[in-house]
Amino acid sequence: MRVAAELKGPPVEIVSIDSMQVYRGMDIGTAKASAADRAAVPHHLVDLVEPHEEFGVTAMAAAAEEALADIRARGRRALLVGGTGLYVQAIVDELRPPGRWPEVRADLEGQADTAALHDRLTELDPAAAAKMTPTNRRRVIRALEVTVGSGRPFSSFGSGLQAYPDRPAFRMAGVWMPRAELRRRIADRFHDMVEAGLVAEVEALAARDAGSAGLSRTARQALGYRELLAHVEEGRPLDECVAEAIRRSQAFARRQRMWFRRDPRIRWFGTARNPLAVVPALLGEWNECG
Repeated sequence: MRVAAELKGPPVEIVSIDSMQVYRGMDIGTAKASAADRAAVPHHLVDLVEPHEEFGVTAMAAAAEEALADIRARGRRALLVGGTGLYVQAIVDELRPPGRWPEVRADLEGQADTAALHDRLTELDPAAAAKMTPTNRRRVIRALEVTVGSGRPFSSFGSGLQAYPDRPAFRMAGVWMPRAELRRRIADRFHDMVEAGLVAEVEALAARDAGSAGLSRTARQALGYRELLAHVEEGRPLDECVAEAIRRSQAFARRQRMWFRRDPRIRWFGTARNPLAVVPALLGEWNECG
């Protein structure tokens, strides 16, 4: 909000690149912008679908393209904000992942021997197999799903996530802070969410899940919601579920850091404690670039 308000040039509109803020009714646990913030600065890609709907990277990229085209057509500037790494790269680099073949995937997931699956991938697509460890079940199954389902090697779909082409339309910035401080902030934020009514929000989603609509697989796996659903639906102690949610959120933050650190286009701005401390330096660089 500070950057949107103070960046020189055309008025700024925010585009959320968060895989969970697209769901209506999942507000507290996804840290959606407040109604006041959304009234002050237009926000896009928030509250797009119901929690029972699947909404993946392809759908997000298409929605983002539409939003960006609309913002540009009105002579405004888009500020993309979010931490879902795959979604960021799909939008910035116009990646279009291969399709899905649910029946093929179900058959593969029914095979317990991951090493055998990797051997099969080595036979069908040695280039893809060489880029992943034989124990990385998720990646092996995905590569096999595409290879078998599409009839062409997974590796033939391009350099994908390991390529970072120059994209002059975007300038990318990241906020860096000490790991201990980040862990503390994550824990404090989740406790604040619980105090703000996150349990009641999860109860409402669980009640919806008990009806005809249900919750999509993606929505059920959202950080914070997955753990508190165990409390609401299974009776696990709340303190245990909160501790587990914090632990998983901190682990996810580590993975985010590793994901984004690979991208040489991101300019990092460091701070010891308060992320807002980086705003003057970030604005200085972006305003100088025009």
